[in-house]
Amino acid sequence: MALTDTAIRNAKPSAKPYKLADGGGLFLLVNPTGSRLWRLKYRIAGREKLLAIGPYPDVSLAKAREQRDTARRAIVEGSDPSALKKGARLAAKAAPASTFRAVAEEHLGKLEREGLAPVTLAKRRWLLGATYPQLGERDVATITSADVLQVLRTAEAKGLHETARRMRSVVGSVFRYAIATQRAENDPTFALRGALTSPKVKHRSAITTAPEFAALLRAIDAYQGQPATCAALKLMPLLFPRPGELRAARWGEFDLDKAIWSVPAERMKMRRPHRMPLPPQAVAILRDLHALTCTGADAFVFPCIGAAKKPISENTLNAALRRLGFGPDVATAHGFRATATTLLNESGLWNPDAIERQLAHAENNEVRRAYLRGEHWDERVRMMTWWADMLEALRRQQ
Repeated sequence: MALTDTAIRNAKPSAKPYKLADGGGLFLLVNPTGSRLWRLKYRIAGREKLLAIGPYPDVSLAKAREQRDTARRAIVEGSDPSALKKGARLAAKAAPASTFRAVAEEHLGKLEREGLAPVTLAKRRWLLGATYPQLGERDVATITSADVLQVLRTAEAKGLHETARRMRSVVGSVFRYAIATQRAENDPTFALRGALTSPKVKHRSAITTAPEFAALLRAIDAYQGQPATCAALKLMPLLFPRPGELRAARWGEFDLDKAIWSVPAERMKMRRPHRMPLPPQAVAILRDLHALTCTGADAFVFPCIGAAKKPISENTLNAALRRLGFGPDVATAHGFRATATTLLNESGLWNPDAIERQLAHAENNEVRRAYLRGEHWDERVRMMTWWADMLEALRRQQ
């Protein structure tokens, strides 16, 4: 007689285990402890075997019957249900985890191995970490555009529009990795383009007129601070690198005799090595600093006071500008790049491509980028010497 849910619920444990048969080899084992376990008895190749299906009520009567029928079809086809179950269990164990968190962490590990800058990697980790409470334990293949949008709306509700935009991009990269590793079939962030509030672009403050720039240069010359900070502050207008590229520079990158600064790819924003000609004024500043901070090729050029194994912080130069009376709405360390590109282009003396190479900018046009492989080195050497001489002339203006 086939079992019913009522009969199963009314089954009481006894001193010894007993079976409640349902048919087709399926039975419920009732243990003295009260546990009720589904089992399937079957024969294959003349041998009697037992397949564990699962506990009741986690596995309902209807579900147990489905698994019985599936197992019996496998037997008819010549397969052993127990062997199939074991194989599936091993395959699941060997398969890569498919939760969003697992895929994201795997993707971050890949980016780290590929040499993504630590600062950029840390930002990605932070952005993804903010999504984990809602998405982290979800199967990546089941996450929808609406699920992602709900997470992004949380950031938007706090006024973090740029954070939400970046988060969508980073989450999208995880889904594209999941697609490539066959753990998802689509990127739900694609449908969210245009769904977020566009952040207002805030350009970094920069002085772009010669008279104002002259006043800033004179103020920098008069700055009384730590030698490394003073030197970095003087080199920013001379060389106009990205502040992070300057502050984390090591002495092994500089050949002062040849007047060349070679920045390795892992420290560049575009992940390409960059050579920079040094005008005589920059070489003189670096030679003076060399005696104070160079303890080896791996030593930081601009070490942090009291912690020589660390460079000056990212806020050091901007804080120095604030002390000189130049607020964030007037000048920033990164703003020296805008100042230089404006005045160099306005001079009309230099090829715009040479200026762009000096700034280590990537050509946006792919066709032009394929042909512009030269560094414009000779012109850049002349340009940087002219630029340094012009800064000296500006300082003398009153």
